[in-house]
Amino acid sequence: MPAETLQCRAILFDFDGVLVDSAANIARHWQQWAAGHDVDYAAIMRVAHGRRMLETLQIVAPHLDAEAESRRYSTIQAADVADVVTIDGAAALLNSLPSGSWAIVTSGFGVVVPVVLRNGGLPAPKILVTAEDVVHGKPNPEPYLLAAARLGRTPAECVVVEDSPAGLAAAAAAGMRSIAVASTHAPADLHAATLLARRLADIRVTTNTDGVLTIQIVPS
Repeated sequence: MPAETLQCRAILFDFDGVLVDSAANIARHWQQWAAGHDVDYAAIMRVAHGRRMLETLQIVAPHLDAEAESRRYSTIQAADVADVVTIDGAAALLNSLPSGSWAIVTSGFGVVVPVVLRNGGLPAPKILVTAEDVVHGKPNPEPYLLAAARLGRTPAECVVVEDSPAGLAAAAAAGMRSIAVASTHAPADLHAATLLARRLADIRVTTNTDGVLTIQIVPS
């Protein structure tokens, strides 16, 4: 098999930074939240990417009720998804996959993701794992292990597509291979990945008659 090829039974996609670019939206909401709670915005940004808000708050603002703040934040974010942009190639890639062969595994909120999918013209997965579905978020393997179980697949049958070191660490801890998309981090920061794609649009998937997915990295 060529070096830039993987085969699997299921693909587990991270959301922010992989399928959509919500950096401007997230930054705006975090800036507003930080200003209202007297928390250093720069400190938040150093640890937030790839993590649930709950874990981020436990790191940067341990004096606050992280669960209550997360619930309030999710409601505000769901009502304002301006500036979220669908990443080039996302719709074509997801629409090329058989139903039930892929999932979205995100540190984001369950009330936000469906809104963003609809606005961005992206198909909804049969399996969606969000911040509220797990006890421990990325870099803990729990989110990816839960998605695999819900798809009826073993970790060895899954490939994760991620953009953050925390997400790649979660995939590795789950015993899954991974493809890093260098959309938010430098390639050097994504060394834990099995393969590296410069852009999501460089990932192509074909499905064999027995349901095996062949993933290729085809730089454009």
